[in-house]
Amino acid sequence: MEDLNKAGLAKKIKIFADGIDLESIPLMIDKYHVTGFTTNPSLMAKLGVKDYETFAHDMLSKTNGYPVSFEVIADDLDEMRRQAERISQWGENAYVKIPITNTQGVPTYDIIKQLSAKGVKLNITAIFTKEQLDGLEGCFNDDIPAVVSIFAGRIADAGQNPSEYIEYAADKFRGNKNVSILWASTREPYNVIQAIEAGAHIITATGDVIKKLDNMGKDLSEFSRETVQMFRNDAIKSGFTL
Repeated sequence: MEDLNKAGLAKKIKIFADGIDLESIPLMIDKYHVTGFTTNPSLMAKLGVKDYETFAHDMLSKTNGYPVSFEVIADDLDEMRRQAERISQWGENAYVKIPITNTQGVPTYDIIKQLSAKGVKLNITAIFTKEQLDGLEGCFNDDIPAVVSIFAGRIADAGQNPSEYIEYAADKFRGNKNVSILWASTREPYNVIQAIEAGAHIITATGDVIKKLDNMGKDLSEFSRETVQMFRNDAIKSGFTL
């Protein structure tokens, strides 16, 4: 693929940062061409967040109007809907993450349809199967942006090709210009290329993975030499002898 650099890739797919601390937001935007942000309760807990709503408002104010997805924390579907409506009021750039099922395996299609009909911008998360994608047909208001997040990395963890699911979703929602397909649970920079080739509109990744985009397009011979140099430096620093 041509343009194997941060700027070139950002022209082919939107890069969103996942679970970023507030201080890292300017770097993600300015250096890595990030144009959106996602998070979830697990990532927020890892950051040490104590007040969900305060953190959310701080984040929304720092992201230059780019979209930020915040997840509901309820398991009861009615409570999910209530929380979603509350989150949607936090800002124009606030998207609400709704899991495709609750912990009991009950699909959330009905509340997704209701929320989209009310104009709530949604990010449907934790999608793993084609059947779940099929269930989303007819759930979205054609005039309201929505994101369909396929957990490609975890699908790959299960020994299956995630690109197949991205392609299926891209084809299924091709007629709705407001529905974006997102490659989630990214494991490595090469996933960006896979996501582009599969037809995803967005890929979201942690800051550690995004920073590795600095290596994209790098000469492999030089990369090899640098790696050997790293091994050599660490051996000297450690004082190893044989």
